[in-house]
Amino acid sequence: MRREGQIRIPSGCAIAAVISRNGNRMTGEKIIESMKPMHDRSNGLGGGFAGYGIYPEYKDLYALHLFFDSRTVRKDCEAFLKEYFEIVASEVIPTRKIPAITDEPIIWRYFVAPLHSMLTNLQLDESELVAQTVMKINTEMNGAYVFSSGKNMGTFKAVGFPEDIGVFYRLDEYEGYSWTAHGRYPTNTPGWWGGAHPFTLLDYSVVHNGEISSYDANRRYIEMFGYKCTLQTDTEVITYIMDYLVRRKKLTLTEAANVIAAPFWSTIERSPDPEFRARCTYLRTVFPSLLITGPFSIVLGFTGGIMALNDRLKLRSMVVGEKDDKVYIASEEAAIRVMEPDAEHIWAPAGGEPVIVQVKEGAY
Repeated sequence: MRREGQIRIPSGCAIAAVISRNGNRMTGEKIIESMKPMHDRSNGLGGGFAGYGIYPEYKDLYALHLFFDSRTVRKDCEAFLKEYFEIVASEVIPTRKIPAITDEPIIWRYFVAPLHSMLTNLQLDESELVAQTVMKINTEMNGAYVFSSGKNMGTFKAVGFPEDIGVFYRLDEYEGYSWTAHGRYPTNTPGWWGGAHPFTLLDYSVVHNGEISSYDANRRYIEMFGYKCTLQTDTEVITYIMDYLVRRKKLTLTEAANVIAAPFWSTIERSPDPEFRARCTYLRTVFPSLLITGPFSIVLGFTGGIMALNDRLKLRSMVVGEKDDKVYIASEEAAIRVMEPDAEHIWAPAGGEPVIVQVKEGAY
């Protein structure tokens, strides 16, 4: 009889992240290397990376990364974008041809600024116009998918193993103060380019290990507010929930974590802290449909920081380590040791307790 240890029994998917508290920029090489010891957590059907601070020359513009099925779709989409944005730069995203990555679509990026006339006419702020544009393209334009839309950040994803995808996108040529990574092991959703992680909206990006059993309830609720889940992967809804809670409802990251990984009612009732009891009771009462159930560990990337979070039962592994000004997060300690062999203070965060790391003010 074969025993655990003689065969690899992964908990599905791999996540990793690194951030410099001082805003020091790093190439994508180490985050690519971090995925190699977690190779068996993926099955080659999806992977990707998000980098923050990678576009300093265009830091005030929205960087739209898109997949296109054809040149015709690209031209139609570009004409649509010009109605709402000034396109400052437009180019194919550089890639390196390697045998492991095949059937790639047209991969393009636009650096854009919303037209003031459109903001005035539609009475929207910049971020809401971009968010609505992403939803419209992804739901109504067949063969076009926006997979990254933030400022001074970008997502790079594909079908394949993550260590190959990093080489394919030439991430060693980018520098950022924060990186996240994902290796996908899809179980009940298809493996395709748009369905790989990270999932993003504006500057929020999410990588996720696990499965959302509350997906339908979460999706139905969030779609009442204009979000559309079109990418055939449950993780997509987490990104929209975080955007809704933090950008639209102005919750803090800790409060948002207390919504999606809400403490049990028994935990709230036993707490000696009346402020904690009042806050968590309010959040559980107002946002009950945004509680995410099922096993998960996620890393949320955002401008100036990252947040790591487990489900409240901690059904998926996640460890954190530190060294100098850097914080490392991964599904396995081995991935952290690849990035920093001398990492210190290795610990596993408790279920439902967010680990929030932010770059010091002005460093990015």
